Amino acid sequence: MTETSAITRPLTAAVVRDKGAPFQLEQGTIGQPAPREVLVRVVATGVCHTDIIIRDQYYPSPLPAVLGHEGSGVVEAIGSDVVGFAVGDHVVMSFMSCGTCRPCQNGHPAHCGDFFALNFGGGRGDGSTATCDSHGALVHDHFFGQSSFGTYAIAHERNLVKVARDAPLELLGPLGCGIQTGAGAVLKAMAVPAGSSFAAFGSGAVGLSAVMAARVAGATTIIAVDVTQSRLDLALELGATHVVNSREVDPVEAIREITGGGVDYTLESSGRPAVLRQAIDCLGIMGTCGIVGAPPLGTEASIDVNYVMVPGKRIMGIVEGDAVPQTFIPQLIALHAQGRFPFDRLVTFYDFADINQAVADSESGKTIKPILRIAAA
Repeated sequence: MTETSAITRPLTAAVVRDKGAPFQLEQGTIGQPAPREVLVRVVATGVCHTDIIIRDQYYPSPLPAVLGHEGSGVVEAIGSDVVGFAVGDHVVMSFMSCGTCRPCQNGHPAHCGDFFALNFGGGRGDGSTATCDSHGALVHDHFFGQSSFGTYAIAHERNLVKVARDAPLELLGPLGCGIQTGAGAVLKAMAVPAGSSFAAFGSGAVGLSAVMAARVAGATTIIAVDVTQSRLDLALELGATHVVNSREVDPVEAIREITGGGVDYTLESSGRPAVLRQAIDCLGIMGTCGIVGAPPLGTEASIDVNYVMVPGKRIMGIVEGDAVPQTFIPQLIALHAQGRFPFDRLVTFYDFADINQAVADSESGKTIKPILRIAAA
């Protein structure tokens, strides 16, 4: 890695140093933005399942690192070549993409050819970082192009979504990943049409966002599947027409009964191969299963090939809802303002110092979407 800028400012960040280790609040420094980057004073950031799986090294992302990738905040400084952003702008930070590969050029930046390197590589594309610890040692950052588990974050202009000054900034960070993933899977990637049937396997932040989006899309049968009854009860309040507790009944049989043969669309967000098989098996003819759950690299799942081929089922990999954040996130904010996408009902706020409690509550299922309050807007 190359050295950080000589001009730095103090930083408090949550650092994970070893596989499975707790996050530690540490003092350090952060450098200045590169020509197409901005420095963001982080107001709040969501805790996402992906932060946890990188802590646990499901993916080989380098440590020690500052994670966090659902940040919102205020622009403090801009690089020399930044266009469209100014100091004082309120922004949500999302994922990073190259902008030049074929998927990016075709409007699918979430499937960027360099997605893994840019979002999990531990630094900029050239290997440089912006963060040092209190001893001056380099710490990996630019996680999802932002590393928002800190009082400041360096983000590329491609990561940023400008939002209105009167929008609830501390609430908006999860729109950059988890909420966008569930809603985008329904509204963008699979384009679930009005009058169709939809089942979400997993009723966490992603699955419940998908349930709300299916209601926005006009799906007339919306099924939530989970093992936690309280989450299923919330799903009914957010738009589900039916719920299935898969700890109590076979979800494939239950969904076939509800839909009269099979569901049109499913979304698997648990990352469990056995659940993915259920999400595929309960599809009707020409049905589509979207996969957003992230298991460890190398995980394989089995299917009955003929039972997929003959009825023409489709299995679709989805990242970040296949959304373009700069257009999709403002749409979700507008839907929330209209009361049609109440994702605030998924949220519990925590102080930054309580990050490990927030993570534990997320892992246990006590909290659906933790948001860490970092600073006032």
